[in-house]
Amino acid sequence: MTRLRHFAGSPPERVVVLDDARARLKGVVVLHSSRLGPAAGGCRFWRYPNMAALHFDALRLAEGMSYKNALAGLPLGGGKAVLALPDGPFDRTRLFEAVGRAVADLGGNYVMAEGVGTTIADMSAVRRTTDHVAGLPAMPGRAGGDPSPWTARGVFRAMEVAAHYRFGCKLEGLTVAVQGLGNVGTHLCALLHRAGVRLILAEPRPGVADALAARYDAAILPPDQIVGARADIFAPCALGGILDTSAIAALRAKLVCGAANNVLATPEDGDRLADRGILYAPDYVVNAGGIINVAAEYLGWDLAEVERRVEATGTRLERVLASAWDEGVAPSRAADQMARRMIRDSPVRAGRSLLWA
Repeated sequence: MTRLRHFAGSPPERVVVLDDARARLKGVVVLHSSRLGPAAGGCRFWRYPNMAALHFDALRLAEGMSYKNALAGLPLGGGKAVLALPDGPFDRTRLFEAVGRAVADLGGNYVMAEGVGTTIADMSAVRRTTDHVAGLPAMPGRAGGDPSPWTARGVFRAMEVAAHYRFGCKLEGLTVAVQGLGNVGTHLCALLHRAGVRLILAEPRPGVADALAARYDAAILPPDQIVGARADIFAPCALGGILDTSAIAALRAKLVCGAANNVLATPEDGDRLADRGILYAPDYVVNAGGIINVAAEYLGWDLAEVERRVEATGTRLERVLASAWDEGVAPSRAADQMARRMIRDSPVRAGRSLLWA
């Protein structure tokens, strides 16, 4: 279990290594918890400096999915697939068909959906070799398809609540610095602009920030300067681990609320934010809209149920913030404690496996 050596979170139930040379597939599926239901979480397809970094990211992401699904009230545990993006050309369909076979071998204990670096087309390729996948093209009137609009909507509702909690006002007239203009970040910008927010944007891909800035009369900063932007709210919507000691010292915003997973580099960074008077809306509380849509697709819920649950994101955040206030801890600590209690107090599902494969 050497992969757990530097992992400070709770240990997973199972880790499955993926290695298919013919499909150019390398990666891992981490099943963190199945107490609430089958482990569910997206598939990240990304380039890592080494496999140790990939494994560490997968462990953190899977744990976050357990907490996210628990606090969202979903009958799902937490898991994550993280795949290494191959160097050079490769057959993408063949790779994801191989992923589907690996998911099928788990016998329904893991439900996959799209995530960072993956698409609906990728999930359709996975679907050729397993039934345990969501994020497929949506049928009329049914949940499914791209989950990013739902994620953005939940983050927006949470930001409304957090702004009132921190500033005592609505979002209108505030300045939000958005880091990352992928699908979720782009949808979030549209919602914020409609609410009368001033936007500051950062995105490494050339031209993407320029196009949105022109559309929303927004300012642009280089990606390495967005953390220190003169803004009321910092909205991280890219990769995680960005708020470490130095980044927190540079923050000028008094509220952090965004769509990225694992924003804190370490659990102690949540305490550092609180010590500076910066309100942190825990990422897995506010960005659960996408997994709610995935759950609805997989479990057969209708769009009205998705909307009801996503609209309640702000209410769930209010409970976390109230708990943090009552217990005198940072919101990130309060959210972790609430999620762990929910998982701990639930009945253990039959068939759980505590092993490495």
